Amino acid sequence: MGLKKLFIKYKSDKHIHKYHLVYDQYFEKLKNKNLNILEIGVSDGSSLKAWSDYFKKSKVIGIDIKKIDKNINKLNKKNIFLHQGSQSDEKFIYKLIKIYKKFDIIIDDGSHFPKDVIKSFKLLFHSLDINGLYFVEDTQTSYNHFFGGDAFDLKYANTQNNFFKHLTDSLNYEEIANPFYLRNGYDGLIKNISFFNNIIVVSKGKNNNKSNIVSNNSYENKRYTTKIKRVKNNNSLRYFLKYKIFFKLFTLLLYFLTFFKKIILFRY
Repeated sequence: MGLKKLFIKYKSDKHIHKYHLVYDQYFEKLKNKNLNILEIGVSDGSSLKAWSDYFKKSKVIGIDIKKIDKNINKLNKKNIFLHQGSQSDEKFIYKLIKIYKKFDIIIDDGSHFPKDVIKSFKLLFHSLDINGLYFVEDTQTSYNHFFGGDAFDLKYANTQNNFFKHLTDSLNYEEIANPFYLRNGYDGLIKNISFFNNIIVVSKGKNNNKSNIVSNNSYENKRYTTKIKRVKNNNSLRYFLKYKIFFKLFTLLLYFLTFFKKIILFRY
């Protein structure tokens, strides 16, 4: 049975949001594999039952801040495992990781508050398999101040949507022409981030594609090395002065101007 029919069968609102159209793109080739699937937010267990039927060979793990009664919610299936705890509780999340080691699929359908969504991702990302998938549902709360979102400062709001927008820089970290750039824990470990209506998908994977115009985040060094290989030695001083001195001074000037701008605008 397809996901849409399963969501309807178990009365999950995921089909109303048309999330099955997104999930179908990713799950069709995975449905018969032996996976660890974590869903944040159990509620009445409707989606857990759908995942249980769809991924018959997988462990379906559900967490919720409230105690979920397996009998009342008819969750007594062999491949469903429930744990009570908060998605932003570090101790609880680390205990969960200790039990299951790795997750192949993580679905955040929890509180939908930006701070919880962001913290959960930070806590769980490194427990996600190297080829794992991370889904964040109901991202419309990014635009609703009653959920801790921000409808008035879209570009700089501290929301889950902006967090994942900025995370796209990790796809291109090798291209950042900033010699002061400090690599983070996501660089080289994300191969794709997709944004759909009210749902985000992060595809984990090795991403070490080298830049053809930047070397170790320095355009000047790359350009200098390229030029030296192509010209005679009597031009080396000229290129040294151009790329190693003047270009680097220009980059340094931009760095400090940006630094002070961030301080003035309180965007550091």
